[in-house]
Amino acid sequence: MGFAISVGNKMPRRLLTAFIAALILLPAPGMAQDIAAGEAVFKKCAACHAVGEGAKNRVGPVLNGVIGRPAGKVEGFKYSSAMADSGLVWDEATLANYLKSPKDLVPKTKMAFAGLKEDADILNLVAYLKQFADDGTKVVAP
Repeated sequence: MGFAISVGNKMPRRLLTAFIAALILLPAPGMAQDIAAGEAVFKKCAACHAVGEGAKNRVGPVLNGVIGRPAGKVEGFKYSSAMADSGLVWDEATLANYLKSPKDLVPKTKMAFAGLKEDADILNLVAYLKQFADDGTKVVAP
């Protein structure tokens, strides 16, 4: 029994890309994510995005509670139709894939950022963002 992927439909290709990114970007055993390093990486994002209590939309949407949130759904932020209609949900693998190359995952997104090249930076940034609840408070790890 084989597995076939339709190359004529972009959604299966996106799912395959996200799956491959997850395999590549998820930390291997012993590869810890570093929240402090992720905070330093976030400085590249901070010109357009905000996190934490009292964060407001800027050029980009607030990133509080991003993990588990459907893409294109922050209240009060005007997304590109490409993002609003993407059907994506920001889990760790999808966010990592997007951070690697935003326009590859969501063509015609209005996010101008080219992406992060270092896998460690991506993993650390995801760890940093993961700690913020919807209201901007930091979630305490068990």
